[in-house]
Amino acid sequence: MRPVQGGAHIEIKSVDEFKFLDSSYAPVLKQLKSVSLRKFYFENRAENATKDGNNMKYRNPKYLSMLNHLRFYLPEMYPNLHKILFLDDDTVVQKDLTALWSMDMDGKVNGAVDTCFGSFHRYADYLNFSHPLIKEKFNPRACAWAFGMNMFDLDAWRQEKCTEQYHYWQELNEDRTLWQLGTLPAGLVTFYSSTKLLDKSWHVLGLGINPSISIDDINKAAVIHFSGDMKPWLDIAMNHYKHLWTKYVDNEMEFVQMCNFGM
Repeated sequence: MRPVQGGAHIEIKSVDEFKFLDSSYAPVLKQLKSVSLRKFYFENRAENATKDGNNMKYRNPKYLSMLNHLRFYLPEMYPNLHKILFLDDDTVVQKDLTALWSMDMDGKVNGAVDTCFGSFHRYADYLNFSHPLIKEKFNPRACAWAFGMNMFDLDAWRQEKCTEQYHYWQELNEDRTLWQLGTLPAGLVTFYSSTKLLDKSWHVLGLGINPSISIDDINKAAVIHFSGDMKPWLDIAMNHYKHLWTKYVDNEMEFVQMCNFGM
């Protein structure tokens, strides 16, 4: 995939370039030094699968990956920016997103599409409401929202001290009693009162897990998101969605030819 000529500017950075990220500051890096956590995520995974097959997904090391948690440090990564549009690497932008950039955020930090329908994808599905602190601070019926396409007001973020809030909750959850996996629960607690819900047409997700998304919703979407395990570059991708990704892949590119994509 090549940038539009005269359009996008691409800058690639290494985590190592962000010198402020060390174990004395970032809870995830500190937790990676924990013997018990390292054993939980990295050791005896085959043995644990036979003992606790239902919970093996919680033992995926990606949930403690700094690359996944970098999103909570955007104001420090880009100290001169006032706002930023966050896109996951498994998204496709189908329409102009200029309106998002100029949108009034109503003082909120995070602009995101909610994912709840009926009784599903509520806070109770992601957080442990048997824990007294979770029960005290959050509404189990509150709608969850999605990472993948988020408009962040970095000035509001800094004012609300959201990174500090993230640190507070991540440190409390070292024993995994508040939630069990991923960055979404951490985001839900961090941006609980500072999220502006967007129209669902901005971000249609689930193309890597849900075979029943309507083609009309996909066509109307500004951003489509292959969230889920069946990524469009893998052999296990769902064929009726796969072309929505592969039509943008430039197979003549040297680096694409070096990859073992399931095209």
